[in-house]
Amino acid sequence: MGVIKVGTSSWADQSLLRSGWYPRSANTPASRLAFYAGRFPLVEVDTSYYAIPAPETTHGWVDATPPDFTFDVKAFSLFTGHPTPVATLPRDLRPAAGPTRIRRRDLPERVYDEVWSRFRAALDPIAAAGKLGVVLLQFPPWLVRGAAAERRIVELAQRCRPWRVAVELRHGSWFDGPAATDTMDLLRANDLSLVCVDMPQGHPSSVPPILAGTAEPAIVRFHGHSDAWRDGDKQDKFRYAYAEEELRHWAGLLAELSGPADDLHVLFNNCCAGQAQRDATRLAEILTETMIGAEAGGERGAVSTRATSPA
Repeated sequence: MGVIKVGTSSWADQSLLRSGWYPRSANTPASRLAFYAGRFPLVEVDTSYYAIPAPETTHGWVDATPPDFTFDVKAFSLFTGHPTPVATLPRDLRPAAGPTRIRRRDLPERVYDEVWSRFRAALDPIAAAGKLGVVLLQFPPWLVRGAAAERRIVELAQRCRPWRVAVELRHGSWFDGPAATDTMDLLRANDLSLVCVDMPQGHPSSVPPILAGTAEPAIVRFHGHSDAWRDGDKQDKFRYAYAEEELRHWAGLLAELSGPADDLHVLFNNCCAGQAQRDATRLAEILTETMIGAEAGGERGAVSTRATSPA
């Protein structure tokens, strides 16, 4: 068995800050991250999807966390084909005129390349400290499987190298029948981690939770199963508390996945008023119990977690 790291997909969303999960003494961005990192060994950086952080900011993240802490960083929305507000681009790279939201085709190649350069510069401090887990390429629900889409995935991954890259696909065509095997083969051939997502099924953006290690680390993200997934706002979509039986079921599956995988990242994205932190804490406790039982049976593995109840 490999090492399982458990964390959440944010440490600073507003509902978490209002929830009381952080003590009053954690009243600055640095102190909140340090508090979080004292309880979890892994976090997903979601803010980098919305805007490229300054290197000074990521230096601060490195300084606020212990040496063995890991950041999985979501790629900037422009790179993965999402309409991106012009105002989120670096000021000197914004078009002088045009629409308020743009895509890659709206920028000259040299400007697009420079946006990538700024993104890489932001991640350099994290990578230099040995704390960068993966760059997460989260593609939009309208990216349909096809030759052009496959080339796009490979091209974006090459721009991220030598860093590890994870791919989250959100259109069912990638996993429809025989296509699932071809998708796995594509990811394995290019050393890309498939992101397994636990999410509501039966919606246009639904994909099945396929537990398959295509590269290191293996990654599982938990979205929850809110009834408001189709029509609710962002908070309603992710307002979900995992039941004890669900967590125990997943602990067994994750323990199995960690067998062939040296490194498994588990991230809770049901970020609503501290629920992700509570569920991640409980899953880590169950996984620790599972690993202790496995060791008693002669297998070796580890749950890398500092998850505890907040002070």
